[in-house]
Amino acid sequence: MENDEITRRDFVSMTLVAGIATGAGAQTPQRVVETNIEIKTADGTCDAAFIHPVSGAHPAVLIWPDAFGLRPSMRDMAKRLAGDGYSVLVPNPFYRVAKSPVVENASNFNFGDPAQRGKLTPLMGSITASGAAERDAQAFINWLDAQPQVNRTKKVGTQGYCMGGPLVVRTAAAVPNRVGAGASFHGGGLVTANPDSPHLLAPRIKARMYFGIAANDDTQQPDAKSKLKEAFDAAKVPAEIEVYAQSQHGWCVPDMPMQANGQPIYNKPDAERAWSKLLALYKAGIA
Repeated sequence: MENDEITRRDFVSMTLVAGIATGAGAQTPQRVVETNIEIKTADGTCDAAFIHPVSGAHPAVLIWPDAFGLRPSMRDMAKRLAGDGYSVLVPNPFYRVAKSPVVENASNFNFGDPAQRGKLTPLMGSITASGAAERDAQAFINWLDAQPQVNRTKKVGTQGYCMGGPLVVRTAAAVPNRVGAGASFHGGGLVTANPDSPHLLAPRIKARMYFGIAANDDTQQPDAKSKLKEAFDAAKVPAEIEVYAQSQHGWCVPDMPMQANGQPIYNKPDAERAWSKLLALYKAGIA
């Protein structure tokens, strides 16, 4: 079978999850297995990382990376989550254009350089094109449901960062009967004036949702949080919307480049608070 071939063909490593356990009474992290896999989609073959506890079947989680794509920092998040008892898939969202990693060192990326920014444009366009995320979400969740490490009696969780935030919403709307929880952290473009704006998908969603908004994103679009709340309230979809007043866009991801003022974007205290929110969401929605 294809899954067996993938297991034989790809490199498998075992690792002990590192990181701080969050929350009172947190368990010691479980040992996890990390496998590089490939998934057939309607648009090609997606390279991805699949990370899960050494034994047993667990609720599945799909992580949508930010504009820098699948790389060590995203794998580390998946390992930490797997250590808490989840089977986690992190796809390369840009597989239509390039294999991962598409950015070797995100911390050195210069957003002020038009040439560097220009490299991201076609990558992001490949997954934000109409219908692309929905097709991928279905393929990725179908793949997860075929794995023995996934407990198919549980709902699926999905989380996304920056560009990945709206992809979480599109995933929850595209596969509503499987997705039980979705979290967007410093998501970009959640509320737009377009008829396909992610927030307008609320009536299709059956999952619990969480939106963590960066302070500078809120400043630039102060009405977005209200429109999100209105849309999800009207659809009777449980959604928590929170502005992180001390954090900038990208605060959850450790390898973010520095701000123009020389201060780090990554904010560990707020990143840990966001992680606690994520675990509570998954406990309520899919665990």
